[in-house]
Amino acid sequence: MLSSTYLTSGSDFFPPSLPPLLDKLPTMKMLLLLVALLSAASAAPPTCYSRVLSLSKEITESFKQLQTSTTVDSCVGTLPRLYLDIHNYCVLAKLRDFVAYPGCDRVPEVNELKEKARSLYTILISYCRRDLVFLTDDCNALEIPISPPIEHSITES
Repeated sequence: MLSSTYLTSGSDFFPPSLPPLLDKLPTMKMLLLLVALLSAASAAPPTCYSRVLSLSKEITESFKQLQTSTTVDSCVGTLPRLYLDIHNYCVLAKLRDFVAYPGCDRVPEVNELKEKARSLYTILISYCRRDLVFLTDDCNALEIPISPPIEHSITES
């Protein structure tokens, strides 16, 4: 059975060579607790939905950058539109068509984008197949993205 001195004073429990370390123990405990909390907060794996959503946004942004870049090949203008809405069932066909598009195979940025699209398609049809719910199947909505409403100022009215 431990005496109360072992519970109240850590210096009686440790050998004499450790007193300098014990002076820093509260700071070390606080630092260790902080590291543990931070690692636990980011340790949660992404859900299928969050992974699919972030990857679709990443692909859409990469496609926009590719379209506006002046340093890439002119064949980029012939690529099919790539606006992705993961809530639309037609996104599967859109991804399939984009990956299978034969043009621009010589452009590394396009190949990278096709790999991301292939990954998203694989995640949608296999890993997250039962977790996702498609809210619509309007394929035309993927051709012309809905732009945010334009706000008019009071002085324009």
